[in-house]
Amino acid sequence: MDVDVIFVIGVSGCGKTTVGRQLAARVGYTYKDGDDFHSESNLAKMKAGIPLNDKDRMPWLTSIGEYCRTHKNVVLGCSALRVQYRNILRKTVRCRFIFLNVTRQLLETRLRKRANHFMPTSLLDSQLATLEYPTEEKDVVSITIQEETPDLIEIILSYLGDRNS
Repeated sequence: MDVDVIFVIGVSGCGKTTVGRQLAARVGYTYKDGDDFHSESNLAKMKAGIPLNDKDRMPWLTSIGEYCRTHKNVVLGCSALRVQYRNILRKTVRCRFIFLNVTRQLLETRLRKRANHFMPTSLLDSQLATLEYPTEEKDVVSITIQEETPDLIEIILSYLGDRNS
Protein backbone atom coordinates (compact mmCIF):
# COMPACT_ATOMS: atom_id res chain seq x y z
CA MET A 1 0.00 0.00 0.00
CA ASP A 2 1.22 3.50 -0.76
CA VAL A 3 -0.07 5.03 2.49
CA ASP A 4 1.21 5.12 6.04
CA VAL A 5 -2.13 5.86 7.72
CA ILE A 6 -5.69 4.98 6.79
CA PHE A 7 -8.19 7.24 8.53
CA VAL A 8 -11.66 5.77 9.06
CA ILE A 9 -13.84 8.84 9.49
CA GLY A 10 -17.43 9.86 10.19
CA VAL A 11 -19.79 10.91 12.96
CA SER A 12 -20.12 9.10 16.24
CA GLY A 13 -21.85 5.75 15.83
CA CYS A 14 -20.96 5.24 12.17
CA GLY A 15 -18.75 2.22 12.90
CA LYS A 16 -15.24 3.70 12.85
CA THR A 17 -13.92 1.44 15.61
CA THR A 18 -15.51 -1.76 14.32
CA VAL A 19 -14.50 -1.18 10.71
CA GLY A 20 -11.09 0.22 11.67
CA ARG A 21 -10.20 -2.82 13.78
CA GLN A 22 -11.32 -5.22 11.06
CA LEU A 23 -9.39 -3.33 8.40
CA ALA A 24 -6.24 -3.11 10.53
CA ALA A 25 -6.34 -6.85 11.23
CA ARG A 26 -6.79 -7.58 7.55
CA VAL A 27 -3.88 -5.44 6.31
CA GLY A 28 -1.56 -6.05 9.27
CA TYR A 29 -1.67 -2.47 10.55
CA THR A 30 -2.10 -1.25 14.13
CA TYR A 31 -5.51 0.18 15.06
CA LYS A 32 -5.64 3.41 17.04
CA ASP A 33 -8.79 5.21 18.21
CA GLY A 34 -8.90 8.97 17.80
CA ASP A 35 -10.85 9.25 21.05
CA ASP A 36 -7.62 8.35 22.87
CA PHE A 37 -6.15 11.70 21.80
CA HIS A 38 -8.88 13.88 23.35
CA SER A 39 -7.96 15.99 26.37
CA GLU A 40 -9.74 15.45 29.66
CA SER A 41 -11.52 18.77 29.18
CA ASN A 42 -12.83 17.70 25.75
CA LEU A 43 -14.05 14.40 27.16
CA ALA A 44 -15.76 16.22 30.04
CA LYS A 45 -17.49 18.61 27.64
CA MET A 46 -18.80 15.77 25.48
CA LYS A 47 -19.94 13.74 28.50
CA ALA A 48 -21.88 16.83 29.60
CA GLY A 49 -23.52 17.05 26.17
CA ILE A 50 -21.56 20.13 25.10
CA PRO A 51 -20.41 20.01 21.47
CA LEU A 52 -16.77 20.64 20.67
CA ASN A 53 -15.84 23.63 18.54
CA ASP A 54 -12.86 24.22 16.24
CA LYS A 55 -10.77 25.60 19.10
CA ASP A 56 -11.42 22.43 21.13
CA ARG A 57 -10.56 20.17 18.22
CA MET A 58 -7.25 21.76 17.15
CA PRO A 59 -5.09 20.31 19.98
CA TRP A 60 -6.77 16.94 19.36
CA LEU A 61 -5.92 17.06 15.66
CA THR A 62 -2.37 18.17 16.49
CA SER A 63 -1.95 15.17 18.81
CA ILE A 64 -3.24 12.81 16.13
CA GLY A 65 -0.87 14.38 13.61
CA GLU A 66 2.11 14.03 15.95
CA TYR A 67 1.29 10.38 16.52
CA CYS A 68 0.97 9.73 12.79
CA ARG A 69 4.33 11.38 12.05
CA THR A 70 6.09 8.84 14.26
CA HIS A 71 3.95 5.73 13.65
CA LYS A 72 3.46 4.05 10.31
CA ASN A 73 1.12 1.30 9.17
CA VAL A 74 -1.78 2.59 11.24
CA VAL A 75 -5.54 2.54 10.80
CA LEU A 76 -6.90 5.42 12.87
CA GLY A 77 -10.57 6.01 13.57
CA CYS A 78 -11.47 9.67 14.08
CA SER A 79 -14.36 11.91 13.13
CA ALA A 80 -12.45 14.38 10.89
CA LEU A 81 -15.82 15.98 10.17
CA ARG A 82 -14.64 19.06 8.30
CA VAL A 83 -12.46 19.52 5.21
CA GLN A 84 -10.20 21.75 7.31
CA TYR A 85 -9.57 18.88 9.76
CA ARG A 86 -8.81 16.42 6.97
CA ASN A 87 -6.42 18.93 5.42
CA ILE A 88 -4.51 19.15 8.71
CA LEU A 89 -4.16 15.37 8.76
CA ARG A 90 -3.11 15.28 5.10
CA LYS A 91 -0.20 17.58 5.86
CA THR A 92 1.20 15.20 8.46
CA VAL A 93 1.38 11.86 6.67
CA ARG A 94 0.73 9.93 3.47
CA CYS A 95 -2.85 8.88 4.04
CA ARG A 96 -6.22 7.92 2.68
CA PHE A 97 -9.66 8.39 4.21
CA ILE A 98 -12.57 5.98 4.42
CA PHE A 99 -15.77 7.95 5.14
CA LEU A 100 -18.54 5.85 6.65
CA ASN A 101 -21.81 7.45 5.57
CA VAL A 102 -24.71 6.31 7.76
CA THR A 103 -28.31 7.52 7.95
CA ARG A 104 -29.31 9.60 10.95
CA GLN A 105 -31.85 6.94 11.96
CA LEU A 106 -29.24 4.16 12.05
CA LEU A 107 -26.76 6.41 13.86
CA GLU A 108 -29.30 7.20 16.56
CA THR A 109 -30.19 3.52 16.95
CA ARG A 110 -26.53 2.59 17.33
CA LEU A 111 -25.79 5.39 19.80
CA ARG A 112 -28.75 4.44 21.99
CA LYS A 113 -27.52 0.83 22.15
CA ARG A 114 -23.96 1.80 23.07
CA ALA A 115 -22.98 1.33 26.68
CA ASN A 116 -20.10 2.96 28.53
CA HIS A 117 -19.24 5.55 25.89
CA PHE A 118 -18.66 9.22 26.66
CA MET A 119 -20.51 10.50 23.59
CA PRO A 120 -24.21 11.01 24.34
CA THR A 121 -26.90 10.64 21.68
CA SER A 122 -27.78 14.29 22.28
CA LEU A 123 -24.63 15.36 20.40
CA LEU A 124 -25.58 13.57 17.19
CA ASP A 125 -27.30 16.59 15.64
CA SER A 126 -24.31 18.86 16.35
CA GLN A 127 -21.98 16.34 14.70
CA LEU A 128 -24.23 16.10 11.65
CA ALA A 129 -24.38 19.91 11.46
CA THR A 130 -20.57 20.10 11.58
CA LEU A 131 -20.06 17.35 8.99
CA GLU A 132 -18.76 18.46 5.60
CA TYR A 133 -19.29 15.58 3.20
CA PRO A 134 -16.08 14.72 1.31
CA THR A 135 -17.55 15.07 -2.18
CA GLU A 136 -14.57 16.61 -4.01
CA GLU A 137 -11.70 14.98 -2.12
CA LYS A 138 -9.84 12.47 -4.29
CA ASP A 139 -8.20 10.65 -1.37
CA VAL A 140 -11.53 9.91 0.33
CA VAL A 141 -13.84 7.04 -0.46
CA SER A 142 -17.39 7.41 0.80
CA ILE A 143 -19.10 4.17 1.71
CA THR A 144 -22.80 4.13 2.53
CA ILE A 145 -23.38 1.81 5.46
CA GLN A 146 -26.64 -0.09 5.79
CA GLU A 147 -27.69 -2.21 8.78
CA GLU A 148 -25.36 -4.90 7.43
CA THR A 149 -22.92 -4.10 4.66
CA PRO A 150 -21.51 -7.36 3.34
CA ASP A 151 -17.97 -7.37 2.01
CA LEU A 152 -17.26 -3.94 3.49
CA ILE A 153 -13.58 -4.67 4.08
CA GLU A 154 -13.28 -6.01 0.51
CA ILE A 155 -14.81 -2.77 -0.80
CA ILE A 156 -12.29 -0.74 1.21
CA LEU A 157 -9.37 -2.90 0.08
CA SER A 158 -10.46 -2.48 -3.51
CA TYR A 159 -10.37 1.29 -3.05
CA LEU A 160 -6.94 1.05 -1.47
CA GLY A 161 -5.73 -1.12 -4.35
CA ASP A 162 -4.78 -3.99 -2.09
CA ARG A 163 -7.19 -6.91 -2.41
CA ASN A 164 -4.53 -9.47 -1.54
CA SER A 165 -3.85 -8.30 2.01
